[in-house]
Amino acid sequence: MRNSVYYILLLLAGLFSTNFIYAQDNGSVETVMRSNGNIYVVMAVCITILLGLILYMVSIDRKIAKIEDRQ
Repeated sequence: MRNSVYYILLLLAGLFSTNFIYAQDNGSVETVMRSNGNIYVVMAVCITILLGLILYMVSIDRKIAKIEDRQ
């Protein structure tokens, strides 16, 4: 029971904090990034980082599978 109260309070705190985050107007930054073409650079960097993390996790998974097979 006590843990559920903590989870509910954490959920409410998260909901209220996201409301304050979205209240800020950052539309001008997006407009400038799109007009300069920098948004594509940002997206390319994000995709590269995600692909690198995925490849790293796959390689670690293969290594762990080999170690498990040996034992």
